[in-house]
Amino acid sequence: MRKSHLRIIFSAVFLCAGINTSAAAAEPGVYLYNWFGLIAPQTPKEFEREAGVRIHMDAFDSAEIMQSKVMAGRTGYDVVVATSNVLPGLIQAGVLQPLDRSQLDNLSHIDPDILAQLAVNDPGNRYAVPYLWGTTGIGYDVDKVKAALGDDAPVDSWDLIFKEENISKLQSCGVAMLDSSSEIISIALHYLGLPSNSRNPDDYQKAQELLLKIRPYIVYFDSSKIDTDLADGNICAVVGWANGALAAQALNEKSNTGRRITYSLPREGALVWSENLVVLKDAPHPREAMAFINYMMRPEVIAKTSNHTLYPNANKDAAEFVEQKLRDNPWIYPDKKTVATLVPLEPLPLKLERIRTRVWTKVKSSI
Repeated sequence: MRKSHLRIIFSAVFLCAGINTSAAAAEPGVYLYNWFGLIAPQTPKEFEREAGVRIHMDAFDSAEIMQSKVMAGRTGYDVVVATSNVLPGLIQAGVLQPLDRSQLDNLSHIDPDILAQLAVNDPGNRYAVPYLWGTTGIGYDVDKVKAALGDDAPVDSWDLIFKEENISKLQSCGVAMLDSSSEIISIALHYLGLPSNSRNPDDYQKAQELLLKIRPYIVYFDSSKIDTDLADGNICAVVGWANGALAAQALNEKSNTGRRITYSLPREGALVWSENLVVLKDAPHPREAMAFINYMMRPEVIAKTSNHTLYPNANKDAAEFVEQKLRDNPWIYPDKKTVATLVPLEPLPLKLERIRTRVWTKVKSSI
């Protein structure tokens, strides 16, 4: 679901380059399909120097794109970064191969609580290794929101976005959302007091009605630029990821723009998700793939990616290598009370996935 915000150039190089399937079969290495920039830039080269194995990278900017490509098969990829709620579909489709634990001695570093949570989508933890995790909430410009709504703006509530009386007043400074059907529709359902991963088709009609009501006030849906635009002052509120708001805040502080960017985990509950490393069943280089995953589970290695992406990792022994300002930030590492309010994304049956996709298409295309 994710990218390293404000570091797009690095990732775009790999996206544009793409991976040639026949070349992947012929040239040794690890072919990685990952979110934009969701790895420390020095890590591929460091792995190559140590293991003598080159990392070839390609990037995506939505879980739906990744899922459809992987489901089609013959991608040439070895390792894919998959969001937890899409794992059951990939497992059921038979496109993943079980982990070879004999090659993964660094699994001992993974937080057992996170493994237990992941087991809901990957029973027995047979196919996926937890990589990074994070939340989806509200990033906003403090002064612009206050100017539009006053000092009592409901910044700690989804009311800021879903009440027409509020979002209509924010239209002048701009509101944007992630282009993610699973996240936005789950949030809408949760806001309505319905199960965020509802199995009732009628609930999706209610979510559609809510989103269509506020649609005229949303500038755009885009996962790749919302936080850059928030940092630049082009918009004043986003439904987005915590690390993006943190990056926007840091950029403004460094540039001394005077803009105050912050992030809210709404009191009603925000989304929590994880990204995971998996190996495709038709991976051209499975042994090298396992070696790469094992390398990424080293505490000092994964900490570099956390420091770069501003996402917490699933490694219980990596804290000492993570920058203190990141460890101490409640947006990134929320306290236990807040964690208890977080709502996980879960997989949906195919029929409901199709309904959700239709709802999302209608919402995005409506003006």
